[in-house]
Parts: sequence; C-alpha cells; structure tokens
Amino acid sequence: MSRLALPAAALLTLTATAAEAHTGIGAAGGFGHGFAHPLGGIDHVLAMVAVGLFAAQLGERALWLVPPSFVAMMLVGGAVGMAGTGLPLVEIGIGVSVVVLGLCLAGSYRMPVAAATAMACVFALFHGHAHGAEMPQSLSGVEYAAGFVLATALLNAVGIAIGIASGRFGQALGTRSLRAAGSLIALAGAVLLLPHLS
Repeated sequence: MSRLALPAAALLTLTATAAEAHTGIGAAGGFGHGFAHPLGGIDHVLAMVAVGLFAAQLGERALWLVPPSFVAMMLVGGAVGMAGTGLPLVEIGIGVSVVVLGLCLAGSYRMPVAAATAMACVFALFHGHAHGAEMPQSLSGVEYAAGFVLATALLNAVGIAIGIASGRFGQALGTRSLRAAGSLIALAGAVLLLPHLS
C-alpha cells in the first residue's frame, strides 16, 4: 500500500493549488453541489481523510468520537456560513488544519481523545463555514448541507479504512505508512497555506 500511497500523495502535493470549493467562488446549491463541494478542494479532501486516519491511529473511542464530532461541528460552521456571518481567517484555518493533522500523523502523536475531538471540532468550523458561505442565499440549505455532510463522512471513512488496513500489515509497517502519509499531507498543507500568508 505504501508504494502506491507515496507517489499518489507526491502527485497531489505537486499539483496542489488553492481549492476551488471555497467562499466567493462560483454558485452551488442542492444535494449534488453540496456533495461535490468538499471534493472540489484538495485541502478539504486531505483534511477530511486525515481526520479519519488520525482517529484510526488513536484507535478505540477515537474512531467513534473524532469523525462524528468533526461532521457535527462542520454543520455548525456551515450554518454560520449560510447565515452570512463572517468567520475570520477561514482559508488560513483550513490550511492549518491540513498541516496540523498531517504532523499529528507524521509524529504518531498520541493525544487524549477529548483533545483530539476538540481539535477536530475547531478545524471543522473553518471547513463548514467555507461550505456554507458558498451556498446561494436563495436556496434551502437542507439538501446542500446533507450533501456536504455525506461527502465529509465518506472521506472520514476512507481515512479510517486506510488507517485500519495499514495496521493489518503489521505494527511497524502500518506506523511507517501513516507517518509517510502524514508527512506528505503536512507538506501539501504548507503548500496550500503559503498563498494565504503572503
């Protein structure tokens, strides 16, 4: 698995550009647009998969607390964005989420589940706000929100599945795979973050 993951992640890093699924870019509405929104930005994809990977790395209760809490708080952020309420530094918060989650994976960082859940919730606010602010005011947010919630849950599940599968290859290989993936995710996050810091 790590032989395929490394080139794929490197390719994503090299081709990473500012995500197109953020505030002020295009119009979106309905379930299909909501579902596509998280998939349209590499930073969203990396963060949401990383949440699942990190939960799998922590194991046990984290699997049932961190990803669902991320999704729930993303809904809160989405509602804030749909209401037109501003949230400062959204793009920076999204970029930082990718970097931090990547570093947690790269360092095999073991934090208490409560702390991991709180961290995921803070990051989810930024991602949710970006999704919610993109929805036109003329449309009902229910279908749109259902779409981005389902896409997020699926990306979290992909991360969990990869994390669990990597552990089946043995403790040492699984840890090395997650560390390599985390390093590449953090690097991609740094590349995505740079334009927002200049």
